[in-house]
Amino acid sequence: MRENIFQILKATLAAAIVSLLCALIFSFIIGIFSLPADIIKPVNQVFKILAIALGGVLFIRGGRGLFKGAIYGVCAVLVTYLVFAIISSSFAVSWLFVLEIALGAVAGGISGVIGVNLKGRR
Repeated sequence: MRENIFQILKATLAAAIVSLLCALIFSFIIGIFSLPADIIKPVNQVFKILAIALGGVLFIRGGRGLFKGAIYGVCAVLVTYLVFAIISSSFAVSWLFVLEIALGAVAGGISGVIGVNLKGRR
């Protein structure tokens, strides 16, 4: 049980850090190339899903990958949302946030299944 919690925590922290770094790099790219503001949200969603996938593949192992991955995906979405809300000083929840949580659970579940089935990680 303790190992499962640590796996979820490590994967969540990794996803939050990767997502934050991607957003930081993307903000520099937006500033340099003067990209339109309407691409920010979709690109940030892609970064968040990729960060969730990376964290799950790297840190979810053992058994029950789908379950641990889904929990991890939800946790990763909540943590990244809170971090970005603190940075932007705005906290607004909409119906899209529920969709984002579901997408995070799916991405986490898939990456958890991949993570537990990689050779040498059992």
